[in-house]
Amino acid sequence: MEKTMDELFTPLRVGKMTLPNRLVMAPMTRSRSVDRSVNALTAEYYAQRATAGLIITEGTQPSVIGQGYIDTPGLHSAEQAAAWRGVTDAVHAAGGRIFVQLMHSGRVGHPSLYPDGALPVGPSAIATGGQMYTPHGMVDHPVPREMTREDIGWAVADFVSAARYAMDAGFDGVELHGANGYLIQQFLADGSNHRTDAYGGSVENRVRFADEVVRAVADAIGPERVGIRISPGSTSEGVSESDPAELYGTLIRTLAPYGLAYVHIMEFGHRAVTELIRSGWPGTLILNPHRTGTEPSVTPEAARDVLRDGLADAVSLASLWLANPDLPRRIRSGGPFNRPDPSTYFGGDHRGYTDYPTLSA
Repeated sequence: MEKTMDELFTPLRVGKMTLPNRLVMAPMTRSRSVDRSVNALTAEYYAQRATAGLIITEGTQPSVIGQGYIDTPGLHSAEQAAAWRGVTDAVHAAGGRIFVQLMHSGRVGHPSLYPDGALPVGPSAIATGGQMYTPHGMVDHPVPREMTREDIGWAVADFVSAARYAMDAGFDGVELHGANGYLIQQFLADGSNHRTDAYGGSVENRVRFADEVVRAVADAIGPERVGIRISPGSTSEGVSESDPAELYGTLIRTLAPYGLAYVHIMEFGHRAVTELIRSGWPGTLILNPHRTGTEPSVTPEAARDVLRDGLADAVSLASLWLANPDLPRRIRSGGPFNRPDPSTYFGGDHRGYTDYPTLSA
């Protein structure tokens, strides 16, 4: 097993960092930030997983209106940055590397999340058709308020501000969440973006918001500290894309000159688009591989295969990291692997969060 998994343990240069292995901890929402701020338990959770080549945190809102779920952390105040410093210090003390994922949820939200009871915002006044969990039960996502040009400018500025707070908090970099049906993908997707101005209509217009966010954040903190996550063809949160090959081919050509740390693909099938991006992207590519889009989770064997085939430079795994804080060691030894408990994925205390045993335990 160790011999066949050698590809996973080859060091990799990402930005100005050298990762000791190519096993990336994917961003996973855990909904344990009751006051929108992380805490000592969060620090313990991420530090336990510091043997990852790179940790990418749970989605973290860059503004109040960017929140899409209850009990998710923010990074839009000095107090939140100071709390995150406890996490990054713990990860670095354990020898790890950590990027924060900046996630503006856009139309995926609800007035109950915001102090002023405002509507969530999106590129167009089109609801997701889905629902959100609240302590009082499930509620429908409302029709969002269509963003004005001023709103778009503020959203870009919020990403920049959050990225600067991330540097204050000691993060090694930021990942911009352009996947899974959230704000950046809402602008990319023609199913959720019906605008008729410079941000809608043609593919070139629909990539404009993503381009402006990436360029602004890269200018603020350095492109080697910036990654972006995309999910071509995803239908998460009600988005739809009629032209994923053209759309993401254009996006990759637009971003290629910037010298970003990486592109991170969350695959929902559409392997041909992944291959297109691989051929056109000059930098590091991280892949969460789902060739058919129906695989329940990424296995160590699937991770090895995409590296062996040259489809990616590193592989992100999710539920395996959740349940196995010492995942690289377990992969080297061929297991055994702890099974995650889905009932503890979202919310709660240390159970199903920091109490999964290591092999040594």
